[in-house]
Amino acid sequence: MNEHLQVQSAESGYSCDIHRDKRRYSCEVCNKAFSQQSNLIKHQHIHGGERLYTCNVCKKELSCSSSLKTHQRIHTGERPYSCHVCKKAFGYYSSLIKHQRIHTGERPFSCAVCSKSFSQKINLVMHQRVHSGERPHTCDVCKKKFTLQSNLIKHQRIHTGERPYSCEVCRKAFSHNSSLITHQRIHTGERPYSCEVCRKAFSRNSSLITHQRIHTGERPYSCDVCKKAYSDYSSLITHQRIHTGERPYSCAVCRKAFSCNSNLIIHQRIHTGERPYSCDVCKKAFIVKRILITHKCTHSGERPYVCEVCNKSFSQQRNLITHQRIHIGE
Repeated sequence: MNEHLQVQSAESGYSCDIHRDKRRYSCEVCNKAFSQQSNLIKHQHIHGGERLYTCNVCKKELSCSSSLKTHQRIHTGERPYSCHVCKKAFGYYSSLIKHQRIHTGERPFSCAVCSKSFSQKINLVMHQRVHSGERPHTCDVCKKKFTLQSNLIKHQRIHTGERPYSCEVCRKAFSHNSSLITHQRIHTGERPYSCEVCRKAFSRNSSLITHQRIHTGERPYSCDVCKKAYSDYSSLITHQRIHTGERPYSCAVCRKAFSCNSNLIIHQRIHTGERPYSCDVCKKAFIVKRILITHKCTHSGERPYVCEVCNKSFSQQRNLITHQRIHIGE
């Protein structure tokens, strides 16, 4: 071993890079160091703007042959790097390394502020903007700022009206791919989000989160006026219209206005004659599902509404309310 080091030193005047891991070839522009002179020469093409290798498919120019070889996999579809766990293949070795962290759980990039760790450096960089408040991507139209360029691109579709994601079944178009994926579950019937308590399944994760509050009793949205609390934000917005008097949903036929869209839909059935809820016993149809449920008690004899004072039962809630006035002397 000593003889090998001495020969290297005597012949070339420097210690063996293989054994001592020295990087004696340094770039004069950025000071990046390399163990081999050939790698330094390739690197210097970046600064010189020299691009010696051209792709014969798309004519893109690259600075070294290895970059050209890697680039050509875009056209050939070659994926030479395969995960030994799940067999998923990749065109880049770096992509394989990132992917393997899914299986190992490795998160080598850690935030110096909150110690949260990430599997990819780019995710750490984006996370750090939470602490710094940096929003480097600005909308040219409304000047709104974003931490991620991808969020800016999505936002700009509000101004352009662009909807690049289209459903193959009904041709409905969306501005976000995630919205298209959620929409497609209407056609497929897929409900991938399941409640651990009652096993009810949902097509959206947000719907599952809202549903789970039935079991936990959580009501995180509270009215500033009367302090009444709700499990979902949309219910709070609808409730606040009681205080403001706002009725944003208007009937195109008679101009009657409503505070929530669902009430407008029910009202419009008066004009259309639509009765979508039908009794499976007598086939009588109703505008509202609630009335159908009450009607079914006529056939079953069920009386689900019980007076807490005298235990008398009723098939309809309105009859119970009328009855209770006997006890309160109203």
